[in-house]
Amino acid sequence: MSTILPGDAARIAHTSRHPQPIGILGGTFDPIHYGHLRTALELLEALDLAQVHFVPCRIPAHRATPAVTAEQRLTLVRLATLGQPGFVADDRELRREGPSYMVDTLAALRAVVGAETPLCLIVGTDAFRELHTWSRWQSLTDLAHIVVMQRPGILQPLPPLLESFVTPRVIYDANDLRRRPGGGILFQPVTQLNISATQIRALLARGHSPRYLLPEAVLAYIHDRGLYRSPSPALSLPD
Repeated sequence: MSTILPGDAARIAHTSRHPQPIGILGGTFDPIHYGHLRTALELLEALDLAQVHFVPCRIPAHRATPAVTAEQRLTLVRLATLGQPGFVADDRELRREGPSYMVDTLAALRAVVGAETPLCLIVGTDAFRELHTWSRWQSLTDLAHIVVMQRPGILQPLPPLLESFVTPRVIYDANDLRRRPGGGILFQPVTQLNISATQIRALLARGHSPRYLLPEAVLAYIHDRGLYRSPSPALSLPD
């Protein structure tokens, strides 16, 4: 039996025994780039996910609100994910007032897919090391698994509070993601491209090209709307 999410074009595939997990990748996506897209594709295939939902936040909880609007960042995500089977641009945080807390996003998605479909919250290593600063962070594994993207062979010690939370929840086999709807923490090696949204914004602000760091459709929209440009200095009027 397949479940169709409101507004999603794709169907969520299920196996005969266990439903396929759904990945959730949140962020500002300011702007989205190939670093996001490549790692998401690797996880889609390596973990046999039904979908990866790219969820742009409306109001970030841990950083300044981007100068580019949430609606524009959602459009960039839609352009970047268009045509890739399994990629979904998810607007649920834009439809919610207040700061964008992932625990609320997972609860909303859980209410739609039901109690049995596994959810996988996808986070990078740096974000994971700060997990204990997130709102209601200890409830995250009540709603989903956590998949931590890491460079192969690189392991860093965790803060003690987080270490005690993580240790009993670590799983080592991706197949375990299917066997229950949440509760596990999987460290998954991925190819992490050395691309950052900060770098792209800086290039654009200087009038340089970020081509080949992000999809052409995304770059075209940025140029068409004049996004990320430095404001022109005010003209000096003669005395």
